[in-house]
Formats: sequence, C-alpha cells, structure tokens
Amino acid sequence: MTIRTETTEDMVAIRNVNERAFGRPAEADLVDALRRNGKVTLSLVAEDDGRIVGHILFSPVTIEAGDDHLAGVGLAPMAVLPELQNRGIGSLLVKRGLDHCREARHQFAVVLGHPEYYPRFGFVPASRFGVKCEYDVADEVFMAIELQEGALENCAGVVKYQVEFNEVD
Repeated sequence: MTIRTETTEDMVAIRNVNERAFGRPAEADLVDALRRNGKVTLSLVAEDDGRIVGHILFSPVTIEAGDDHLAGVGLAPMAVLPELQNRGIGSLLVKRGLDHCREARHQFAVVLGHPEYYPRFGFVPASRFGVKCEYDVADEVFMAIELQEGALENCAGVVKYQVEFNEVD
C-alpha cells in the first residue's frame, strides 16, 4: 500500500472511489469543485498494486471570532472502496494527511465525521476549544485537533468552510 499525493492521472479513479464509498456523487462533486477552484490544501490517494483504493482531501477553513480569523484545514472527504473498508486504509490516509498538515505548519484541523472513528487520531469535540461549526450539526460529530500545540487556546469562534461545501448536494 502506497500513500501519495494525487496526480492529474488519478482524477477519474478518485471520483470513482468517492462515488462508490458514499453511494452518491455529492462528495466526488465536492472534490472536483474544490480542485477546479484551487482550494485543495492536500489530496492524497491510497494506491494498492497500481489501483487507487482510497482518497483523502484537506481544504482551507477559518475560525471566525469577531474580527479575528485563524486559518486551518478541514478534512473532507475521506473515502475507501467499499470492498476494502475496515482494513486500515482510511487510518493510513488520515495519519499521513495529518502528518503532512503538521509538517506544513497548519494550525489545526477539523472534521465532520463519525465520533467513534476520528478520536483515535486525536480529534476531540471542537466545542472543547469553544469552536462551533457553521452548519447545524450535533456536537459529537464536529471535531478538531491542534496540529500545533496551543493553536486553539482562547480561539472560540465559528469554523467556516469553503463556499463549495454549500454548492454540492
């Protein structure tokens, strides 16, 4: 299993992975829109024997607190082909993605996802930092992680995603 940065040649396979993993085109459309508009911070693929079997994408987010803004990244989407799920591919993608984001000195990451999955990587409910999602979601599914120690101290506010998140169904 190789985890690597996406290339132009991977785009069709990435779309296929997202469509199959989520059972609908919305997440694949989101990836395409973010890529088309230059709003991808990091996009990694899991490749097994020359075949793309997983994908993860990070895009810019900001925490808006009055006139202050703190930049970070949002993890979305993360997908693995259905027949290969529960084999550690997603975990490899998340770990490698977070490592890349730390090395690039991003301050924090947020995810809107399964509360039993993402805590294994260090994500906690974002509300612990006084941070809320711009979308009306349950507290336990909106999580954050500091990529740089202390990044979210005294940083209460609302996380804003890229506009493309509002444009796909």
